[in-house]
Amino acid sequence: MRTHVMQVLKAVLAAVLISLVFVLVFTVIIQLFCLPLTVVKPVNQVFKIVSVAAGGLIFIRGDKGLIKGIIYGIAAVLITYLLYGLISLSLSISWKFIFEILLGAVAGGISGIIAVNIKKNA
Repeated sequence: MRTHVMQVLKAVLAAVLISLVFVLVFTVIIQLFCLPLTVVKPVNQVFKIVSVAAGGLIFIRGDKGLIKGIIYGIAAVLITYLLYGLISLSLSISWKFIFEILLGAVAGGISGIIAVNIKKNA
Protein backbone atom coordinates (compact mmCIF):
# COMPACT_ATOMS: atom_id res chain seq x y z
CA MET A 1 0.00 0.00 0.00
CA ARG A 2 2.78 2.42 0.93
CA THR A 3 4.51 1.73 -2.38
CA HIS A 4 1.35 2.62 -4.30
CA VAL A 5 0.94 5.87 -2.37
CA MET A 6 4.58 6.83 -2.92
CA GLN A 7 4.29 6.13 -6.66
CA VAL A 8 1.21 8.32 -6.89
CA LEU A 9 2.82 11.14 -4.88
CA LYS A 10 5.98 11.03 -7.01
CA ALA A 11 3.93 11.01 -10.22
CA VAL A 12 1.90 14.01 -9.01
CA LEU A 13 5.03 15.92 -8.04
CA ALA A 14 6.67 15.14 -11.38
CA ALA A 15 3.56 16.18 -13.32
CA VAL A 16 3.29 19.46 -11.43
CA LEU A 17 6.98 20.29 -11.83
CA ILE A 18 6.99 19.41 -15.54
CA SER A 19 3.88 21.52 -16.04
CA LEU A 20 5.45 24.49 -14.28
CA VAL A 21 8.59 24.22 -16.42
CA PHE A 22 6.45 24.10 -19.58
CA VAL A 23 4.52 27.17 -18.48
CA LEU A 24 7.67 29.12 -17.63
CA VAL A 25 9.25 28.30 -21.01
CA PHE A 26 6.02 29.12 -22.81
CA THR A 27 5.79 32.45 -21.01
CA VAL A 28 9.23 33.36 -22.32
CA ILE A 29 8.21 32.27 -25.83
CA ILE A 30 5.06 34.41 -25.65
CA GLN A 31 7.12 37.42 -24.60
CA LEU A 32 9.76 36.89 -27.30
CA PHE A 33 7.42 36.26 -30.21
CA CYS A 34 4.37 38.31 -29.17
CA LEU A 35 1.96 35.40 -29.56
CA PRO A 36 -1.75 36.13 -29.21
CA LEU A 37 -3.34 35.29 -25.87
CA THR A 38 -5.85 33.00 -27.59
CA VAL A 39 -3.02 30.48 -27.91
CA VAL A 40 -2.47 30.22 -24.16
CA LYS A 41 -5.46 28.07 -23.11
CA PRO A 42 -5.07 25.29 -25.73
CA VAL A 43 -1.32 25.13 -25.22
CA ASN A 44 -1.76 24.92 -21.43
CA GLN A 45 -4.15 21.98 -21.94
CA VAL A 46 -1.52 20.18 -23.99
CA PHE A 47 1.07 20.94 -21.31
CA LYS A 48 -1.17 19.43 -18.62
CA ILE A 49 -1.79 16.27 -20.61
CA VAL A 50 1.88 15.80 -21.46
CA SER A 51 2.90 16.51 -17.86
CA VAL A 52 0.42 14.01 -16.44
CA ALA A 53 1.49 11.39 -18.98
CA ALA A 54 5.18 11.96 -18.22
CA GLY A 55 4.67 11.71 -14.46
CA GLY A 56 2.91 8.39 -14.85
CA LEU A 57 5.38 6.93 -17.30
CA ILE A 58 8.26 7.81 -15.00
CA PHE A 59 6.90 6.70 -11.62
CA ILE A 60 3.97 4.28 -11.94
CA ARG A 61 5.01 0.62 -11.67
CA GLY A 62 3.68 -2.74 -10.64
CA ASP A 63 -0.05 -3.19 -10.88
CA LYS A 64 -3.25 -1.14 -10.66
CA GLY A 65 -2.00 1.31 -13.27
CA LEU A 66 -5.49 2.52 -14.16
CA ILE A 67 -6.47 3.32 -10.58
CA LYS A 68 -3.14 4.94 -9.68
CA GLY A 69 -3.20 6.84 -12.96
CA ILE A 70 -6.68 8.25 -12.42
CA ILE A 71 -5.81 9.30 -8.88
CA TYR A 72 -2.56 11.03 -9.77
CA GLY A 73 -4.07 12.59 -12.90
CA ILE A 74 -6.86 14.22 -10.91
CA ALA A 75 -4.48 15.27 -8.12
CA ALA A 76 -1.99 16.77 -10.57
CA VAL A 77 -4.71 18.79 -12.31
CA LEU A 78 -6.09 20.06 -8.99
CA ILE A 79 -2.67 21.07 -7.70
CA THR A 80 -1.57 22.76 -10.94
CA TYR A 81 -4.91 24.57 -11.12
CA LEU A 82 -4.43 25.87 -7.59
CA LEU A 83 -0.82 26.86 -8.30
CA TYR A 84 -1.74 28.70 -11.49
CA GLY A 85 -4.50 30.46 -9.57
CA LEU A 86 -2.11 31.51 -6.84
CA ILE A 87 0.51 32.67 -9.33
CA SER A 88 -1.99 34.75 -11.32
CA LEU A 89 -3.84 35.84 -8.16
CA SER A 90 -7.13 34.77 -9.69
CA LEU A 91 -8.85 31.49 -9.10
CA SER A 92 -12.11 30.87 -10.88
CA ILE A 93 -13.94 27.58 -11.04
CA SER A 94 -16.34 26.93 -13.88
CA TRP A 95 -17.76 23.99 -15.80
CA LYS A 96 -14.50 23.95 -17.78
CA PHE A 97 -12.74 22.94 -14.59
CA ILE A 98 -14.75 19.70 -14.53
CA PHE A 99 -13.57 19.05 -18.09
CA GLU A 100 -9.96 19.60 -16.99
CA ILE A 101 -10.37 17.15 -14.11
CA LEU A 102 -11.83 14.55 -16.46
CA LEU A 103 -9.04 15.17 -18.95
CA GLY A 104 -6.46 14.68 -16.18
CA ALA A 105 -8.16 11.46 -15.07
CA VAL A 106 -8.18 10.07 -18.61
CA ALA A 107 -4.57 11.10 -19.30
CA GLY A 108 -3.47 9.65 -15.96
CA GLY A 109 -5.41 6.43 -16.45
CA ILE A 110 -4.03 5.84 -19.92
CA SER A 111 -0.45 6.63 -18.92
CA GLY A 112 -0.80 4.47 -15.81
CA ILE A 113 -1.92 1.51 -17.90
CA ILE A 114 0.90 2.04 -20.36
CA ALA A 115 3.47 2.51 -17.59
CA VAL A 116 2.69 -0.72 -15.74
CA ASN A 117 2.69 -2.70 -18.96
CA ILE A 118 5.95 -1.20 -20.22
CA LYS A 119 7.69 -1.82 -16.92
CA LYS A 120 6.34 -5.37 -16.79
CA ASN A 121 7.65 -6.24 -20.25
CA ALA A 122 10.95 -4.39 -20.00
